[in-house]
Amino acid sequence: MMKKLIAIAIFVAVGTGTAMAQETAKIEFKTETIDYGKIEKGSDGVRIFEFTNTGNAPLIISDVTSSCGCTIPKKPEEPIQPGESGEIMVKYNTKLVGPIRRTVSVYSNAEEATKALKIKGRVVEKE
Repeated sequence: MMKKLIAIAIFVAVGTGTAMAQETAKIEFKTETIDYGKIEKGSDGVRIFEFTNTGNAPLIISDVTSSCGCTIPKKPEEPIQPGESGEIMVKYNTKLVGPIRRTVSVYSNAEEATKALKIKGRVVEKE
């Protein structure tokens, strides 16, 4: 009887693990850091992080936040289907002169539920 219970427990555990592994969204970014380089004050501060859902379940990005109010991220509203690509737009306030070192956090149902993206560079006065 004990052997039967152990066999059933193993079967259920393996079956559950296999079912969970079959339905997983995975987010893969083209790059996790965008370097603005040296840009002039008042320049276009919009940049795009491109990604692909390399999993086999729809990817749902629930939230995207920034480490500072000077950076405004925008996430896709619709689920990204397996094999499809999407974008996260980031707009940095280029009226602020100085170094750019910010983190954009992406929250989703992906295997790696929280992903930290970086933007960097320097805003300089117009010459």
